[in-house]
Amino acid sequence: MFWLTMISRCAPQAPAEAAFTPTEIELLERIVPDLPLTAQAPPLLRNLIKVARLGGYLGRASDAPPGNTVVWRGMRRLTDIQLGYELALNRSG
Repeated sequence: MFWLTMISRCAPQAPAEAAFTPTEIELLERIVPDLPLTAQAPPLLRNLIKVARLGGYLGRASDAPPGNTVVWRGMRRLTDIQLGYELALNRSG
């Protein structure tokens, strides 16, 4: 997940599609509500913070940017959510 945090730091104005699939973006929009601090953030950074929140990041005003560990945990959880979503829609198997 190092690449995801680096993309968001080097190119924060990049579109979310640079790092996430359309399904991942849709699931993040449905599952994780925007924080007041990130509601106006660029799409890539906003989605990275949503993934980090799935991994346990609290996103308080005094918190440092999310690190690799919390993003890794969030991506693992998002992958599990996506698998369940696709199984429910009969896309898999």
